[in-house]
Amino acid sequence: MRLVFRILVAAITVAAGLTGPAAAAASGHPRFSALVFSKTAAFRHDSIPAGVAAIRQLGARHHFRVDATEDAAAFTDANLARYDVVVWLSTTGDVLTEPQQAAFERYIRAGGGYAGIHAASDTEYDWAWYGGLVGAYFRDHPGSVNPQFQVATVKVFGRDTAATRPLPRRWQREEEWYNFRTNPRGTVRVLAEVDERTYDPRGYSVPGGSPGMGPHHPVSWCQPYDGGRAFYTAMGHKAEYYTDPLLLAHLLGGIRMAAGVAPFRCGHEDAVAAS
Repeated sequence: MRLVFRILVAAITVAAGLTGPAAAAASGHPRFSALVFSKTAAFRHDSIPAGVAAIRQLGARHHFRVDATEDAAAFTDANLARYDVVVWLSTTGDVLTEPQQAAFERYIRAGGGYAGIHAASDTEYDWAWYGGLVGAYFRDHPGSVNPQFQVATVKVFGRDTAATRPLPRRWQREEEWYNFRTNPRGTVRVLAEVDERTYDPRGYSVPGGSPGMGPHHPVSWCQPYDGGRAFYTAMGHKAEYYTDPLLLAHLLGGIRMAAGVAPFRCGHEDAVAAS
């Protein structure tokens, strides 16, 4: 019966002229597979369940498979090979052993995808390869001499990626705005930056407030990395943010790009042209 069903579905899709994603949707096969990884070994964001649920809903709506785990034992060659993209959702601290790290490196080098959300940059500080993959490590955020959460203006660059196309060029939103230890601009394609003139960027790590990152403060970017594809956004702290249609569209686009099912226009040349 299963064989007969598949033959019938194939006949219907051919007769209807469906190809690519449309054919995949009609056949019942997912367009791609994503593993959401949200293990924490330091600060734990209470928005993680909302983030997992939101990505599951995106998968159901846009026809891709979503598995979620906090078990680092999932990082084996055989298991990772089942996925087109691994989404690191607000992970913190040292979450993988050295053999698990090696398996993830092999996965990326084989052409796998990485999508990091929010505290994914607050993870694995002693694993330099991961720091290169995410693009920059977290330093601090407002919250000592100023409000932790502030409304600011995000400047969105380019309309030629799935992660930026749905967004306004000037996007006002509340967030816990991360400052990074280094500025990745110049090595990644910056997709969005926050305008420090529209909020108080001083961070908590220095008495009296650490300085912001200056006139070019990236918050979302992408890059080809060591044979694979990487997307990162610093946005997504609060649970309520995962009901924001614009943030969800941004995440969906970034995940699809990292999975290799949307055009991955993330070279440094693109960054220079788009900025």
